[in-house]
Amino acid sequence: SCVTAFMMMGLSEHPKLQIFLFILFLSIYIVALIGNVAIIAAIVSYPKLHTPMYFFLFHLAVVDIVCTSTIIPKMLTNIATFSKRISYSGCIAQLYSFTWCLGAEMVLFTVMAYDRYVAICHPLRYSIMMNKTVCVALSTVVILIAITNSWVHTGLIMRLTFCGPNGINHFFCEIPPLLALSCSPVRINEVWVFTADIFLAMGDFLITCLSYCFIVKAILNIRTSEGKKKAFSTCSSHLIVVSLYYSTVIYTYIRPASSYSFERDKVVAALYTLVTPTLNPIVYTLRNKDVKAALRKV
Repeated sequence: SCVTAFMMMGLSEHPKLQIFLFILFLSIYIVALIGNVAIIAAIVSYPKLHTPMYFFLFHLAVVDIVCTSTIIPKMLTNIATFSKRISYSGCIAQLYSFTWCLGAEMVLFTVMAYDRYVAICHPLRYSIMMNKTVCVALSTVVILIAITNSWVHTGLIMRLTFCGPNGINHFFCEIPPLLALSCSPVRINEVWVFTADIFLAMGDFLITCLSYCFIVKAILNIRTSEGKKKAFSTCSSHLIVVSLYYSTVIYTYIRPASSYSFERDKVVAALYTLVTPTLNPIVYTLRNKDVKAALRKV
């Protein structure tokens, strides 16, 4: 018979850890939600932030809110009610929302790196190269790639048959643990996941790194040591968060389903689903006088 519901194992089944995990993830969700909502409110209400950089930061904040809201509330509900159940349709909806966020965030990081590259390396042509039409076009590309990514992977999961064990060894419905539960062949799914990982994750990461290489080269030409230090400090914090996100995503999705180690991979997944969306508001607004002024106004 076909499975109509799944049982979510969560990060840990140890009873004594449940209260700690509930407080931890509730805190992460509150911080991520407040941080990203504050950024959205600041950008919308402060005209000085109506620039390409903050236009894309606005999109990133929206994606991070959707990502954390897709995963954490259900996790908290399961812990609080001692229920691990999630319906098949609920699982598919969660998978679709998460893969949309995954695709959008990866492309957004690349677009934001390109925006910084143009601003630092071509400052006199910045207003032309990043005009309103270009920004809207890039935003549209981000959304279309995210929708395509989520439709393809969700559609491929829906064609699978789940007839055996229904215990998902994870804290949300993600592709790898669902492939491990499938009763039907998953070769096509693995090929598409690998392809997306190569072109979407690795491709975006290489373009992002290339943009930062040009940025670093431009920073080295800054004459004052204070200017260099400030620029390097800002770029390094951005690059650390971006590298953390890309590396964990690439690590998770480049392997076949048979090689997954769920106890370890759940911790890795927490880095790009929970930690990065929480860090983004802090990293991208740190040492930014305009954002601080806008937040005080809000």
